[in-house]
Amino acid sequence: MLGFSELKELATSISKLMALEKLDLSWCYKLKELPTSIGQLTTLQELDLSWCSKLKELPTSIDQLMALQELYLLKCYELKEIPTSIG
Repeated sequence: MLGFSELKELATSISKLMALEKLDLSWCYKLKELPTSIGQLTTLQELDLSWCSKLKELPTSIDQLMALQELYLLKCYELKEIPTSIG
């Protein structure tokens, strides 16, 4: 869990965590963007971005998360749209 931290940036090396199933970034209120490499986390089932109030957009690579079942975006005030490929 990286939530409740003052994380400003998620390292592109996150893609090396190939077996990651859950990523909790909730309350990382200084986080403005996610790296495109997040799309390489093909086993990711749950992504919690709740209260990431500075998050501006989701990378288009997020549509590569084939195992993703839960995406939490509560209180992401700056997020104006999500990629249309997410259904």
